[in-house]
Amino acid sequence: MYSKSEIVQLKQAFWTAFGKYLSLETNSEGSKINWINYHTGIKDLYFRTEADHKKASVSIEITHTDLLLRELFFDKFKSFRNFLFEAIGEEWIWEEETHENGRSISKIYIELLDVNVLNQSDWPAIISFLKPRIVGLDKFWNDVKDGFDELR
Repeated sequence: MYSKSEIVQLKQAFWTAFGKYLSLETNSEGSKINWINYHTGIKDLYFRTEADHKKASVSIEITHTDLLLRELFFDKFKSFRNFLFEAIGEEWIWEEETHENGRSISKIYIELLDVNVLNQSDWPAIISFLKPRIVGLDKFWNDVKDGFDELR
């Protein structure tokens, strides 16, 4: 069992290591980018990388409180589903409505189960899972983001 401070330190060490590992990776336009805090440029639309004591995941989260707007964004992503598959090479899980932290959101994601960010021996597997997916997500976003202009 870990103390709260140990958990915080291990998670911080992981995200620092992950950030350093990706710091040499440029985005699809050749620019430096903060991969951990990826900015889509659209309010309430997030690309998230997460790791905890059970799994690691990469996700697209649509967090608009307006249900109609959230549905429009989700439908737009569905229209680009083939582009996502081409950029990443795998099918993701699509949830038009799910509940997280007491809020309704839409989420498109992929998970790696049975890894623990608190176990440093799992870090290579987590990093190997997260890196190609967030880089592929960036390529996908660069190709399709103009298609979201009317929803801004």
